[in-house]
Amino acid sequence: MATATKAHVMFEWEGKNKNGQKQRGFTSAPNQELVKAKLRRQGIIPTKIRKKRKEFGGKGKITPSDIALFARQLTTMMGAGVPMVQSFEIVANGVESKAMRDMINGIKAEVEAGSNLTNALRKYPEQFDELFCSLTEAGEQSGTLESLLNEIALYKEKSESLKKKIKKALFYPVAVLVIAFVVTAILLVFVVPQFESLFEGMGGELPAFTKMIVTASEFMQAWWYVLFGGAGAVVWVFVQAKKRSKAFSELLDRVALKAPVFGDIVVKAAIARFSRTLATMSKAGVPLVEAMDSVAGVAGNSVFEKAIYKMRDEAATGQRLTVSIEASGLFSNMVVQMVAIGEEAGSIDDMLAKVADYYEEEVDNAVDAMTSLMEPMIMSFLGVVIGGLVVGMYLPIFKMGDAF
Repeated sequence: MATATKAHVMFEWEGKNKNGQKQRGFTSAPNQELVKAKLRRQGIIPTKIRKKRKEFGGKGKITPSDIALFARQLTTMMGAGVPMVQSFEIVANGVESKAMRDMINGIKAEVEAGSNLTNALRKYPEQFDELFCSLTEAGEQSGTLESLLNEIALYKEKSESLKKKIKKALFYPVAVLVIAFVVTAILLVFVVPQFESLFEGMGGELPAFTKMIVTASEFMQAWWYVLFGGAGAVVWVFVQAKKRSKAFSELLDRVALKAPVFGDIVVKAAIARFSRTLATMSKAGVPLVEAMDSVAGVAGNSVFEKAIYKMRDEAATGQRLTVSIEASGLFSNMVVQMVAIGEEAGSIDDMLAKVADYYEEEVDNAVDAMTSLMEPMIMSFLGVVIGGLVVGMYLPIFKMGDAF
């Protein structure tokens, strides 16, 4: 079954229905012949079938935020009593991204052809992960699809909010450092040489600090392409090594957990993701061992991922979740106690949801505190670097003024 699903390709088609009206849409199938067969079963005579072209550029990308919004809109439509197929039409007409609209129309075509929603979503594994599909399947089997779609929408919204907080913590200092590097390079390449020609006409000995800046300027002018190219190469190698080397990626994850200030945010974010995902899966009635696979997949850190897989294996042997969580050494005593209470009272989903709420707020507060702490440090750094260059250039002029 898994091989057949992977072999599916999205086809764009045009045709006529029994009344002779033109229709067009999207259907997923291994080949064109099966697309024709599907359309004929729907009473459509195909006139044109071709593979759907891949989208490029900004409007061709489907983001996790788009999927979160899709889940929320579908929940709202179904809550209002709108039939599923019509809900897809309404949602598709309201999105700006052509790629998103095409995907929704593709899902709609699958459902119209007799497929259930879970199988239709599984045709798009890049957009709908196993957690999304598992919860949808549980909702269809139990007749609580609307309720579980609401849980999925809430989960996706919370997850995206958490991701944005982490990105906020990373983006600000990185952006400032990049700007500082670019501004420094511009000063050394374009501004300092103008002062250098002025100094040559003045004669006399230049201050040591000014000499150092002039030397740096000459080096930058001669080797700027090596510096910029080298910086780009280092970033590229780092990104590729993280993607391709599991050992390197795991090393970075371990370092991230122990990093000053930022490590605390990473740990809290991982606990929040663990708690939110497991709470959502438990509320949907997904068995613990099966749920742990999805939880590990969204852990966001290989150290937590390995620990969660170990918890899954221990749960399969009958060990209580509380014992496994405590033995991992990654979770605070509060988490252990809350899970223990949830297991005793039979309300582990509620307890985990409370843990998730607490740690999501903790991440938010930690990011704000770190940003507030880093702002004066970054401003001081910029002042020393940019201000130092300016002072170094004006030192000879100050000395000449003293001579008079």
